[in-house]
Amino acid sequence: MFSRNLVPMPKKALSLQQALELTEIYLENASKTNDHDITLVLCHDAEVALFQAKSATRNASTDLQVTGEVALREGIAAAYITIGQLLEIQEYRSEAKAMFKKAEKWGGHVQQSGRVARRSHLNSVAQPTEETSFPAKNTSVPEQSPLHSLNLPKQGRDIAMIPHNIFATNISPPSVIVFKPPKADKHLSSTPQLACCLGLLQGSHSLGEIVDSVARNWLQVTRDNSDEQERLKNLATEVIRAFKRDEFKDAKAVAEVVTLAPVLEKDDFRYLLMQFYQGIDQSGLLNVHQLEGLAQLIQGADPGYLEADDLVKVLELISQRLKETHRQSQQYMYRLMYALLHVLDAMADTKIKDLDRAKLHEPLSSYLNGLKSSSDPFLVYQAAYAYQALQWVPDNETLWQTTLRRTGKVIQVVSGLLKAVKGLDLNGFMEGLKDIQQGLAGASDVVKLIKDTYDDVNTLAKSGQDFLDCLKESFSFDRKRSWYPALRGADTLIRDGELEKFRKLVCEAPCRRDPAFQIGVCQRLGEIAANPMWDVEIRRSAVVFLGEIFQNDAEWGRQTNIKQWILNILKQLASPSEGALQFAKAMLQDLETNVDGKKQALVQACRDNELISHPLNVSFPALESPSLLDRVQNRPDVEGNLRLLRKRRLDEQGHTVYIPPQAKASLQVSDSVRFPLMEMVQEFLDGDQKVFLLLGDSGAGKSTFNLQLECDLWKAYEKNIGIIPLHINLPAIDKPEHDMIAKQLRNAEFTETQIRELKFNRRFILICDGYDESQQSHNLYMSNRLNQPGEWNAKIVISCRSEYLGVDYRDRFQPVDRNRQSEPVLFQEAVITPFSVNQTEEYIDQYVSLHQPLWDANEYKTTLDLIPSLKELVKNPFLMSLSLEVLPRMVDPRQHLSATRITRVALYDQFDEGSWKAAFFSRDEEKQLLREACPLTRSGNQHRFIHRSLLEYGLALAVFDPLEWKEQILPELTMVRRGSMSSDMSFRILDPTEDLILKTEIGPDLNSPLAWRNFVNEPSVLQFLVERVQQESVFKKQLLDYIEYSKTDKKWRIAAANAITILVRAGVQFNCVDLSGIQIPGADLSYGVFDSTQFQEADLRHVNLRGVWLHKANLNKAQMTGVQFGELPYLREVHKVCWCGYSPDGKFFAVGLDKGTISVYSTSNWERLWTSKGHDNWVLNVIHSPKGDLIASRSWDKTVQLWDFETGTCRHNLSGHRSTVNWVACSPQGDQIASAGDDNTVRLWNVETGECRHVFTDHTHAVQMVVYSPKNKQVASCSDDTTVRLWDVETGVCCHTLEGHHGYVRSVVYSPQGDRVASASHDKTVRLWDVETGACCFTFTGHTKEVCDLKCSPKGDQIASASNDGTVRLWNVQTGDCLHVLRVSTGNVWKIAYSPQGDQIASASDDCTVRLWGVETGLCNQTLIGHTEKIQSVVYSPKGDHVASYSEDGTVRLWDVNIGTSRHLASGHSKRVWRVMFSPTRDEFASSSWDGTIRLWDVKTGVCQLVLGGYGSWIRNVAYSPQGNQIAYGSDHYTVRLWDVETGACLRTLTGHSNHVTSVVYSPQGKQVASASSDNTVRLWDVETGDCRHVFTDHTDLVLMVVYSPKGKQVASCSLDTTVRLWDVETGVCCHTLKGHHGYVRSVVYSPQGDRVASASHDKTVRLWDVRTGACLYILSGHNDIVLSVQYSPKGDQVVSASNDGTVRLWDVGTGDCQHTLIGHSDAILETAYSPQGDQVASVSSDRSVRLWDVASGQCRAVIQDIRSPIKTLDLGSTSNAKYLVIGCEDGSVQTWQVIDGEDQCHVRLCWRTTEGELIVRDASIQDVQGLNQLNKRLLTERGAVGEPAHRLWEPSKKLVDMGSLMSKLKQLSNTLAAYSSSTVDTSVEQLKYIAEELED
Repeated sequence: MFSRNLVPMPKKALSLQQALELTEIYLENASKTNDHDITLVLCHDAEVALFQAKSATRNASTDLQVTGEVALREGIAAAYITIGQLLEIQEYRSEAKAMFKKAEKWGGHVQQSGRVARRSHLNSVAQPTEETSFPAKNTSVPEQSPLHSLNLPKQGRDIAMIPHNIFATNISPPSVIVFKPPKADKHLSSTPQLACCLGLLQGSHSLGEIVDSVARNWLQVTRDNSDEQERLKNLATEVIRAFKRDEFKDAKAVAEVVTLAPVLEKDDFRYLLMQFYQGIDQSGLLNVHQLEGLAQLIQGADPGYLEADDLVKVLELISQRLKETHRQSQQYMYRLMYALLHVLDAMADTKIKDLDRAKLHEPLSSYLNGLKSSSDPFLVYQAAYAYQALQWVPDNETLWQTTLRRTGKVIQVVSGLLKAVKGLDLNGFMEGLKDIQQGLAGASDVVKLIKDTYDDVNTLAKSGQDFLDCLKESFSFDRKRSWYPALRGADTLIRDGELEKFRKLVCEAPCRRDPAFQIGVCQRLGEIAANPMWDVEIRRSAVVFLGEIFQNDAEWGRQTNIKQWILNILKQLASPSEGALQFAKAMLQDLETNVDGKKQALVQACRDNELISHPLNVSFPALESPSLLDRVQNRPDVEGNLRLLRKRRLDEQGHTVYIPPQAKASLQVSDSVRFPLMEMVQEFLDGDQKVFLLLGDSGAGKSTFNLQLECDLWKAYEKNIGIIPLHINLPAIDKPEHDMIAKQLRNAEFTETQIRELKFNRRFILICDGYDESQQSHNLYMSNRLNQPGEWNAKIVISCRSEYLGVDYRDRFQPVDRNRQSEPVLFQEAVITPFSVNQTEEYIDQYVSLHQPLWDANEYKTTLDLIPSLKELVKNPFLMSLSLEVLPRMVDPRQHLSATRITRVALYDQFDEGSWKAAFFSRDEEKQLLREACPLTRSGNQHRFIHRSLLEYGLALAVFDPLEWKEQILPELTMVRRGSMSSDMSFRILDPTEDLILKTEIGPDLNSPLAWRNFVNEPSVLQFLVERVQQESVFKKQLLDYIEYSKTDKKWRIAAANAITILVRAGVQFNCVDLSGIQIPGADLSYGVFDSTQFQEADLRHVNLRGVWLHKANLNKAQMTGVQFGELPYLREVHKVCWCGYSPDGKFFAVGLDKGTISVYSTSNWERLWTSKGHDNWVLNVIHSPKGDLIASRSWDKTVQLWDFETGTCRHNLSGHRSTVNWVACSPQGDQIASAGDDNTVRLWNVETGECRHVFTDHTHAVQMVVYSPKNKQVASCSDDTTVRLWDVETGVCCHTLEGHHGYVRSVVYSPQGDRVASASHDKTVRLWDVETGACCFTFTGHTKEVCDLKCSPKGDQIASASNDGTVRLWNVQTGDCLHVLRVSTGNVWKIAYSPQGDQIASASDDCTVRLWGVETGLCNQTLIGHTEKIQSVVYSPKGDHVASYSEDGTVRLWDVNIGTSRHLASGHSKRVWRVMFSPTRDEFASSSWDGTIRLWDVKTGVCQLVLGGYGSWIRNVAYSPQGNQIAYGSDHYTVRLWDVETGACLRTLTGHSNHVTSVVYSPQGKQVASASSDNTVRLWDVETGDCRHVFTDHTDLVLMVVYSPKGKQVASCSLDTTVRLWDVETGVCCHTLKGHHGYVRSVVYSPQGDRVASASHDKTVRLWDVRTGACLYILSGHNDIVLSVQYSPKGDQVVSASNDGTVRLWDVGTGDCQHTLIGHSDAILETAYSPQGDQVASVSSDRSVRLWDVASGQCRAVIQDIRSPIKTLDLGSTSNAKYLVIGCEDGSVQTWQVIDGEDQCHVRLCWRTTEGELIVRDASIQDVQGLNQLNKRLLTERGAVGEPAHRLWEPSKKLVDMGSLMSKLKQLSNTLAAYSSSTVDTSVEQLKYIAEELED
């Protein structure tokens, strides 16, 4: 291996000195390495160097004369001997022998075993020093190199010899700028010209040699012209400001300001620096041009302009962007690193002294060190360079710490070095490099350098190491290296064109052999070659220099990485992207043919491998016009147009009524917490906020306020400097989300030049009105890029209706910052509150003063006071204005005003018929087009309705105008108002043809908006149309016709869908109606009633059927694709459900059961996946691990079990608790489980092993709950010992014991941030605690019973608490305020849950409902009805689209929360219905409720005709007068009230009772009223006078019931004192006290003949008494439980009794025998009622059913089931032609059923119900229904539907669709659409509908 033929000959011979030094280095390192292969390579190269030395001796006669030939020969001989010794150690004996022979030839003497006898210096063995990075080895090698003491003369420094034609001379740099100076006050031609001028004025020569005679003359003149100097400086300032406003900030703009930067004043420079900083900081995507500009700016900055804070901030920014951009974009990374290098260079130059090591220095160092592992070699180099630069930036270490890390001398040298670089003192710079090399490197640096080099040589020899790996080893990431300052010097020389000095620096630098230095040099040579601004010869020289470094191993070393790097640069230079330099191509070809074989292999590999592309130059484009300078030199005048705009806007304001509105801070705040809105807006304008959101209900006065604000701002406007108010009517702007300011200014006739001037130089206050009307969803602030660089400078006040906003509405308005997501400090909102009484009166006063109406102010105020419904309406400012306009025409002063009802539609109907309204609603075709088009599109003109609600009202009129159709049939008839003939505020038409009007029909109109506009999702318009249906029977008939027409012609589909939606919302019920074949796709039938309706073959696609009643409906063959029922099939388990929950990804659902089993379902089809049993008792809690791979369950069996989710097998049974496990929780990482038990302990378990890690025993009573903190460092536990404890998860130490509650603590929860803990207690309070200190932050009080559940909102800004007081309360965690009280109608609220988005709360309560509440509004959005027993818990799916609830009824119900919302019918009771009673004279009945009202209902239609009461007390009973003209009721307010049924007026309030009134009844003549009370008395009242005639006081306990005898001479009362008493009405004497019962007497009744009394008692008996004697005639025994009621049949021959034993008994009053025991109910019978004919008895039971019995046979004739809510009362009555059954329920609902008696069978059919209910499909037929998915099929089947739907797939013959036929159809449709698009506007609506239908089909 060491034969002469194998020794590679260098291309160029080494000098004698170089050869000897190289040999010495090789041998020194060979003696210190223990690597076998490296030793051989080093010996090999030492022999090559000696060969060079021998050759050099022939030409070194001068040297030999000085040193002596003998010394030289001895040194060479000793070197050969050393090589032989090393080879002998490696057991290469023959090669070692050859070396010894060569040594002898040179005069050496070899001893045995390779020991040499030398006459010089090789006689000891040394070990490596501590600084050496090589390990020691146990071989004897010379301590010093044999050439170490050879005193050859040094030929100066170690200088690399390269061809002299490479960079032979210095040249002018390519960036020198010379421009002709301008004349005074004239436009400048370019920004560089401006920079040149300012540079001359400053005496700066940094722009090159520009001081020629012309420049000197200009300078002499300009120095005496201060105005010109100021002009030039102002131009520079304006250019910088123009750059800020520039929209794109492209490369040209950046180049322009960077050119100007060196001559800017300090303030302007720093302003520009901040613009670059903000532009990069605020941009979502990295702006490469700005980043490069920032680097150039810093690189060329005046030393005094940059401050330490500037550079630190920039460094922080780049560091942050580096982390975000890493591994995302290679080019972005290059540019970021490029900027980072310049920042660090500048920081070294400016001597930064306070760079925070912990915050910035060390993290950045670590990040850069991490980039060493990058697969991009150029990125590795940049990281190494940046790391070195960072080492030269001082940090904030103290002096002694700094001394430990580096010497003071080195730091001083750094300062001198950088100063020398800037002075271009190359000699001083080189000396500085030498000192740095010695100071920083030392022996270890040299050794490391040589090792790296020879590792590369080894690699080159073996070709076994990758280029990138080899490259990484060449860079140091652990200390300072001298190559960094050397490259800094090289950059300075290149920049100044001193290329000759650059060559000298490269060849003579002490670090020139450092691979990092060589790579940096190669990179710079590549950039010179690639830069077209350099001379061609200079670029060629750069390529030649690269070739020289590649070929000349003797001068530059043999590092493989350098060779490959050079080849990659040459390949990139030869690529088309770099201009395909021909001399680069030629160089690659030369290298491939004229180098040795190994290098040829490298060249060939480079050609074959993919190019490693990286930037070779950074240059800005040529500066061309138009430029930023051009913009600032051409500014138009705008003040004239602004004056015109100001005058026009102020004139348009006119004189209007304006009441300064009051507002509150947000939707959650109570209306009582209000403040002046204008003051708040003024604070906004004066502050730093950018967006002010103004909310309010429709008509709240938002637009009026906006106009007033604009007016005030225009009045305060100052010319040239004032902020410009700009009112923008958003609906009138096309796409306001883009450039809305410019669009508005164009409408105001500003030119484009003026708009540009305003954009760049003025500030605005934007007053954007009608965000909701424009149907916006964009964030207008962000989409218009307000206050972004180069964009409009503006604040924005934007108004929107509150009801328009949805979830997280603030995201649509808040200014958003990329890093912080949102800045609340920049956003403010306010909500306009309703008018107060004072504001209302002030408005009236202003209105009367301004308009001089018919009434004076007092008349208006008096009317408002007397009409309760109107008083509420006028709290809305717009409705107030309408009311004042129309009241004098609407109200008849002779009317009883307290009974007057005024509705919203009545106000609109009576609104002024003149001016705009007459024009808009005229019959002119053009106006009709406007009317039809406006609701659908935003017009570009400024025509706008006074209020949006008028637009909606106008659209409703376009659908149906009652005045219009009446005028058609009676043109001569004069109408005084628009509206119904029967509405309360109508004036009757005094004409005998009224009947003709009411009988006349108007057929459907295909041109009506109803036929082409879908109104299903437009609730405001629907509300008007619903009121029309309720008022105008002809409109109802028209809508029914639309539905009928759709059966035969699908062009009526949209109209039919709208029509049935309106009718259902209006309460129209379609029982037993033939709707077969109707086409209503997309209709909303939610909560509609369709009992026994025919829907065969109907098109019901995508219809909303939530809560619909489809009992016995026929849906056969109907199309039901996409129908929405609002719920999924429930999960019915065999055993009781104890818990349920979703997996984290929402794909699975787990259920825990009472028999110790767990079931898991797939949520895709809700099929059960597996069921496993492991517990011995109830599974009380089931949770998923965060990853979803594990389930943990707890049980009463004292264990926790961990289950494998995939297999359902039990992994671990965690036992240790000595009692019931009350709670289990999983840590956020999923590695731990925490459990809490009745044994007073908390245990932490290892999930992997099942081991118990900690047991916390400090609690003294049962621990109810345990939760993990979000950061996994703590758990919190709550206990019956009234405390909450916080535990450290790692140590098990109790951090804090939170004390303060006075009752059991049953719930605890961490905030999402983990900084706070909330707890809920039986002491009725919620407490909020600080985790860090344990202090109580807030105590939330307000609940009146124990708090059952507690949840924290996802954002952590709220806490929700649920209580047994029937409420949920929302609390603000920052202020402690109660935001909302959510009241459930009845029952306890057990569980609550926030939706994942935090916009909703679900509550589960005793009333069997799940309610979904809006967090912002506090209103109930939906009531989910279906459960029949108490709901135990509720949970949202992870996406928030479904809710699951489980109940004691044994089911888990799954609800779709995205399908619609509940529509609360205004006519329904809100609480339990206590009593229903038929009117004796009318087709109506009355219902009384705990909501404090009595409602009178039309039996047939269900229309609520009158609402009585409203005093807030429970009304337990109600009674009609015999004449039916009055109603009496008793209340919990101890009073009896008498009401007029006609007017609704309260006639009398009878006071005297001292406790609740339990019963009230009219005398048969209607002249008296009797009342019974809990005060143990009965009182008789005179109806006419209200006087109390008698007070009966003999009862000793509360009186439950009082009744009159048929003749009215007696009353009977029953009491809890077990007696019945009979009283004489005239005298007040107690005639008889009927004793005999042994329990409370609940019911008493006279026989129709009046001779007997029947009583029912808790003693399980009914007794019949003789009225005359008081004797007990019969004791009717047979019931097994208390008897609740008794009634006589109409004939008096029978009594019926109802009992808690679940039976009804019919008794013969003549014999006392039980005729029939009516069995069928499964629970207590609450009430019974006879039919008027006495042939039937109805019974209502706690089993939620009603049964109708035949009296004669005792058979059950009909059953009413599917009543979700418990039924509390019933009555059975009849009208002139039908029999009806009325029931009242716990939830406040009322239902009316028609009883249809057949010969053989009796049917009951639902007529109507008042409130929404659950989905009812019992006995509905779904045979062959089309398009029904499997889940809906299961849902209908489980709810009792019958039949088999059609399969969704086609029959086999049609499964395969012919593709050719399909394509043909699509082509036809395409042609049709093309024809339509090119057709004229005559294309009919029918054609469009046909196209739509074809596409849909």
